[in-house]
Amino acid sequence: MTANDSSAAPSPMPLMQLATSFWSFKTLAAAHELGLFSHLSGTDGVTSEELSRQWRLHPRPVEMLLTGCASLGLLEKVDGRYRNSAMSEHYLVPGGERHFGGLVSMFDQRLYAGWDQLTRAVRTNRPTTWDPDKERSLFESADPQLLDMFWEAMHAMSSLTARTLGESVDLGRFRKLLDVGGGSGAFDIELCRQYPQLRASVYDLDFVTDMAKRYVAETDVADRVAAAPGDFFADGEFPGGHDLHLFSMVMHDWTEERNRELLRKSFASLESGGAVLLCELLVNDEKTGPAPAALMSLNKLVETEGRNYTSAEYFDWLTDAGFRDPRVEYFDAVGANGVVIARKP
Repeated sequence: MTANDSSAAPSPMPLMQLATSFWSFKTLAAAHELGLFSHLSGTDGVTSEELSRQWRLHPRPVEMLLTGCASLGLLEKVDGRYRNSAMSEHYLVPGGERHFGGLVSMFDQRLYAGWDQLTRAVRTNRPTTWDPDKERSLFESADPQLLDMFWEAMHAMSSLTARTLGESVDLGRFRKLLDVGGGSGAFDIELCRQYPQLRASVYDLDFVTDMAKRYVAETDVADRVAAAPGDFFADGEFPGGHDLHLFSMVMHDWTEERNRELLRKSFASLESGGAVLLCELLVNDEKTGPAPAALMSLNKLVETEGRNYTSAEYFDWLTDAGFRDPRVEYFDAVGANGVVIARKP
């Protein structure tokens, strides 16, 4: 086929979709920042003319924003009036238990700028969203507003992912969970709700467990979720007395060497007969996808020292640490596509 022979050429439309994909995200981000979804919540909708008057904005951009949101399934139009879609009403209205807005804000205000420097990250092998010469990690940023945004986003993502994990893997035989790097405690809250026999401890840095206590205190499982302050790298061993260890979206933040260290500590402190769960967006063993895992791996390039790993890599690390019978269960969730499970003899 010659350069001018277009009869057998593939369609360029996938390239166009890739090149313009940021249009969709920025439409969502702008609508969220303007408060569109909260403005429409509980109403019978608005016309573009009404919204233009209510917001005191020019009719042209208001009509274009409403049209764009409707095209993306964020709004629906009934009898000439735009209203929230079921998805937007459930996830994008502030105050909801699984409010997704923090995630949108974090992607827009933090990650969007970091991804703009992706080429630099590839060339330097250094994150672009924080300065490793000044801070130990993104989790200890000096910007409190940024941290609040990050944790709100992570709580929403983790809550949704934890629900799917608990439905996909039977945890009925376990009694005491240690959530290593457990953040806000979202996984512990959801899993304890699904499994009445389960008690959990959030094992994370002091300021993180303080935050987790606040999240947990507002739930119906506050008496079964405790805080275990610590530093999983600096501590010589993990807290004992647990028959289940969970690493939820933790391994992708660190290098292979550090992850192997975490698994060795897990094996040493886990009760015999217990199990370890690694809940992640798993790259396939051929390292050709899937796209969410592969692109999240690039997100780790701009954010951390880690990447997204394959199940085969995790199997090797787990076996070398002493665990047995590693296996993977795949599912479809916001923050993960599967969980690697292994047992301690």
